[in-house]
Amino acid sequence: MKAPQQVPTRIAFPALAGVALGAVVVLAGCGEAAKLSPEVTVGPRPQLAEPNKTLIPTVNVAPAVGWTDTATPTPAEGLKVTALARGLDHPRWVYTLPNGDVLVAESNKPPKPGGGASDGGDGVVAKVRNRVMGKVMGRAGAGVPSANRITLLRDADGDGLAEVRQVFMTNLMSPYGMVLVGNELFIANADALVKVPYTEGQTSISANPTLVTPLPAGINHHWTKNVIANADGSKLYVTVGSNSNIGENGLAAEEGRAAIWEVDTKTGEKRMFASGLRNPNGMGWDPDTKALWTVVNERDEIGSDLVPDYLTSVKDGAFYGWPWSYYGGIVDARVTPQNPEMAAKAIAPDYALGAHVAPLGMAFSRPGGMPEQFASGVFIGEHGSWNRKPKSGYKVVFVPFIGGKPSGPPVDVLTGFLSADEKAQGRPVGVALDKGGALIVADDVGNVVWRVSKAK
Repeated sequence: MKAPQQVPTRIAFPALAGVALGAVVVLAGCGEAAKLSPEVTVGPRPQLAEPNKTLIPTVNVAPAVGWTDTATPTPAEGLKVTALARGLDHPRWVYTLPNGDVLVAESNKPPKPGGGASDGGDGVVAKVRNRVMGKVMGRAGAGVPSANRITLLRDADGDGLAEVRQVFMTNLMSPYGMVLVGNELFIANADALVKVPYTEGQTSISANPTLVTPLPAGINHHWTKNVIANADGSKLYVTVGSNSNIGENGLAAEEGRAAIWEVDTKTGEKRMFASGLRNPNGMGWDPDTKALWTVVNERDEIGSDLVPDYLTSVKDGAFYGWPWSYYGGIVDARVTPQNPEMAAKAIAPDYALGAHVAPLGMAFSRPGGMPEQFASGVFIGEHGSWNRKPKSGYKVVFVPFIGGKPSGPPVDVLTGFLSADEKAQGRPVGVALDKGGALIVADDVGNVVWRVSKAK
């Protein structure tokens, strides 16, 4: 491959940015690739490669093409998949109400403050990089405006097809996580946790949301915020991702981020429950141990083999390394200033899911709704990343549990989101169990909510 021509320094920034953008896209398409097999990068003791920081980050995007009208992903043996609803607008998250109705957050990244596009500084290099990433995310299907609404789906006869599809709420700010506590529905917007009154069976809510507590917002490099409740509903747990890859926007921009917050349901008072989690999303309570678990997207740009994303239990007051270290005390030399004291106290996660699989949704299984092999463990929606060759993720997996701990390698549950020529027909995000125990999967590129159940 020919090296790109040098650009004369007298060229103005717009032209420089255009040339640099082309060079970055070309260079990112060659060179660095994974050397470890995926099998050795998963589990409680993953093999960790040496960092491989390249001048140009590895960019390997699956262009978004969507599904044809009747196409579906491929379920594992013993399962079947139906489209609960098609033609949605970037469905990201799903939540099942007690009566069986499924709420779908149709959502995407909110506008940046002041309408600006930069989230990585004001220098020429930062602006070029942001333009590159904007194009990358656009090709991946992440560049569409946010619908800012929640839609209700009702499958009254249990055939896997929703007979009722109703706009449930509108005028939200990039909604994501949802949880019902008593007669109040809590919604995690990109900038705040809010609540509305709810009566079982209602198909729409017109009440104005009440603020529970503000959440870190601003440039919102990671905007998705999830929320779940504890068993008695007295506390809520809210995820807030980092504002950068490795703190390059300054630690002031990371205030209150890369963390899980505990919020008092009645007063809205909050405290930081756990920190150092670069981008936590899905959460769940282990049905046996009652421990809180989450899935986390780790850092990018040090090679296709690093860093494994992970599934971990979350301990009160624990620190998990970001940005100074990963997988416990493995120091990230790129981070400035270094902080050996924090790296030394970092806790290693419980279970690696593989590098750059981008886990977002997770849901603990329960006996009865799915075949026996899925009776105890966690379903995980792997969205797939831009930063690995070959591609990884783009599927739903199941991690079996025994005695409150992951036991064995991930099992494919739903695959085929990538076409034969590696285009993204869909990308799984949020996962949940419906009232009957079937698996519900939000597919934001395919604009579908899938239902996975026992094959008859």
